[in-house]
Amino acid sequence: MDFTQLVVLAGFAIGLTYGAVGLLSGFCLMSSLRGWWAKGDSRLVRTYALAIAVAIASTQTLAVYGLVDLGKSIYLQPTFSGPLMFFGGLLFGYGMVMSNGCGSRALVLLGKGNLRSSVVVVVLGIVAEMTLKGLIAPLRIAASQASQGTVTVTSLPAWLSSVGLLGAPARIVAAAAVAAALGIFAFTHRSFRRAPGQIAAGVVIGLLVMAGWFATGYVGADEFNPVPVTSLTFIAPVADTLQYAMLSTGLTLNFGIATVGGIFVGSLVTALLTGRFQLEGFSSPRHMLRSAGGAALMGAGGVMALGCSIGQGLTGLSTLALASFVAVAGILGGSALGLRGALRVRPLAPAMEPQSSPAA
Repeated sequence: MDFTQLVVLAGFAIGLTYGAVGLLSGFCLMSSLRGWWAKGDSRLVRTYALAIAVAIASTQTLAVYGLVDLGKSIYLQPTFSGPLMFFGGLLFGYGMVMSNGCGSRALVLLGKGNLRSSVVVVVLGIVAEMTLKGLIAPLRIAASQASQGTVTVTSLPAWLSSVGLLGAPARIVAAAAVAAALGIFAFTHRSFRRAPGQIAAGVVIGLLVMAGWFATGYVGADEFNPVPVTSLTFIAPVADTLQYAMLSTGLTLNFGIATVGGIFVGSLVTALLTGRFQLEGFSSPRHMLRSAGGAALMGAGGVMALGCSIGQGLTGLSTLALASFVAVAGILGGSALGLRGALRVRPLAPAMEPQSSPAA
């Protein structure tokens, strides 16, 4: 078995674990923000904060020991378009509210029998591919070229290095400061401290981000056939998975495709074993249209932002890349627009039963 096959197997195992944990814990940024802002229940958002803290601490530990070169990832590039990434984040965040969950959550719910998620996954993948390589790609490329800039500092550790704290200490201080702040936010809440399942979910998902970096950046670091250095993300991988399902004889199985498949299988098996599997559909044509529209916004916006609520919100932030903070700010802003204020996505009215015509 070569390195590429090991990376694919690792991706599938990571996906299996994420699918099971995501189903059991309800891990989802949109649900977290809705519970916090609309209902005053911040337990899920603290789970998310803990996952980010663990992802940062464990990923930066890999980098300190030289096990993974995070500079080879897409997040730490010196040239990027901040305005386009922020705008893409806005689109993704608003679309996430319209679809009632992000791409990773849709994959988890699909394994549970939620047929609405199949529409979200398919539309997201198609529009993402259109934005990456298809009809929308020229517009995205033109916007990126018109607004991109080059920075000398790409991450928080690099910024600390620029002011005199060099090497590993800069990475350790930056990671410790951000992870500690997020950990304090999580554990200062009494209800969260009394929810061992949510604590475990945050820790496990954070470690899965690190495991993805280790699999692609260390196990897959073959001099002759290296794999892209990445971890959990769900925009391009969903598009790649749809392509692979249709054209597998002409494509190569990779880490992202294996992760997507693993999430579906992990969620499906967990749902069947726990009695949670139940077929669900749309309540009305308008419901379907809203979900599909949200998925389209997530597909296009996620490509512009170089990631989703997981790809940037966990994986990108685990690198402490400044560009990831820009993208996440856009995602949070788009979510806020969808959950609060004049542009709020309002609940759909219950579908009316068709009335039978009177007999002649």
